[in-house]
Amino acid sequence: MKTFTLSLTTAVAAATMFATTAVAQVTVFATNPQGSLGYRTGIAVAKTVTSKAPGLIGRPQPMGGSTTYIPIVNRGEVDFGFSTGLETLFAHTGTGTFEGRANPNLRMVGRMFPLRTGIVAVADLGARSIQDLEKLKGKRITSKYTSLSIIESFMKGALSNGNMSYGDFVKVPVSGFAKGMFALGEGKTDISWISLGSGAGRKVNTQLRGRGGFVYLDMDTSPAATARFKKIMPTADIVLESNTKMPGIKKPTHIVQIDYVLFTHKGTNNETVYKVTKALANNHPDLAKSMGAFKRQAPGTFGVSKAAPYHPGAAKALTELGLKIAR
Repeated sequence: MKTFTLSLTTAVAAATMFATTAVAQVTVFATNPQGSLGYRTGIAVAKTVTSKAPGLIGRPQPMGGSTTYIPIVNRGEVDFGFSTGLETLFAHTGTGTFEGRANPNLRMVGRMFPLRTGIVAVADLGARSIQDLEKLKGKRITSKYTSLSIIESFMKGALSNGNMSYGDFVKVPVSGFAKGMFALGEGKTDISWISLGSGAGRKVNTQLRGRGGFVYLDMDTSPAATARFKKIMPTADIVLESNTKMPGIKKPTHIVQIDYVLFTHKGTNNETVYKVTKALANNHPDLAKSMGAFKRQAPGTFGVSKAAPYHPGAAKALTELGLKIAR
């Protein structure tokens, strides 16, 4: 009889779990490839949505890159996607890297965290500031980034800050963000773009240990240099990074800060977007436990990005939580 009772209890529990799963809505979050910051963001977000949004199951879906999946979200074929605020702005308005290819159906959900990143050079080349790139004319620099073309815009913004351009260097085309970082570590290029504290960046720094690692180039904060930078990267900022434990930060250095955001399609069900927004904006500690980058998100700044109009479901949730929404 004891065995029967145990089996019956197990059967009831399994049936309950099946029923819960059957009625729950699977919500898909498009991300950059596995191993990337975008994919890890998707895992953290999906986990929080599954545990904190009633009736929803979050599922990260790695794809080739945000340049690839933004049009898919715009068509409503995937529920949500992640990208930088700058790329989302370009995509929504059909400018920059999306010139002539507007994605007007994109709608903002909120900012995940500010992403710190920047242009780097191999340390033994001697460059320490953006102005030092003048000494590196003719050196090799990563370009193209076919699956994540916004990175080339970041590079152009940083180069313009130093009053230089791609034409001053030998361009080395790469297929994606990680490929561009590893090209530096493999000696295929001299200058690249690396996210601060990323796993790939740490690996590249180790690959280059015989050459002193890599170094972030200190950006110029003068009004003229900042204006040149802002012309290409209007939603980005130049900030001071003082954590010298980070690979590439040899001393306090001005690098680039960019919003990393979550967006959806204008036709996504209002209640779904409402639940997702509320789960994420109201459970920041859970996100921060899952992924350290979320710790950089200041309280109350979930709705500060102006990359695209906010979805009505997101606006409702943020208003209920008393958070400001960028207009």
